[in-house]
Amino acid sequence: MCRRQIARICEKAAKAAGIGKRVTPHTLRHCFATHLLEAGTDIRILQRLLGHSGLNITARYLHVAENYLDARKTPLELHGQDVDQNG
Repeated sequence: MCRRQIARICEKAAKAAGIGKRVTPHTLRHCFATHLLEAGTDIRILQRLLGHSGLNITARYLHVAENYLDARKTPLELHGQDVDQNG
């Protein structure tokens, strides 16, 4: 398959799904990376899945998930609530 065929498949699938925005193979790759980060996937695993040679390239995806990640509590914060209550 050539790039254009894959792009057409994405366009056709987006139209069939009722998605009004432009969908490209890169859009799918970007969403894949963002959702994995939001699900807590380690960035080094994501780096390998995306085939990036350096972590600095993968780190570009972090800015997209920042708001989501900032809203999550760390395990220490969650357990800290129990510690404060029990002394």
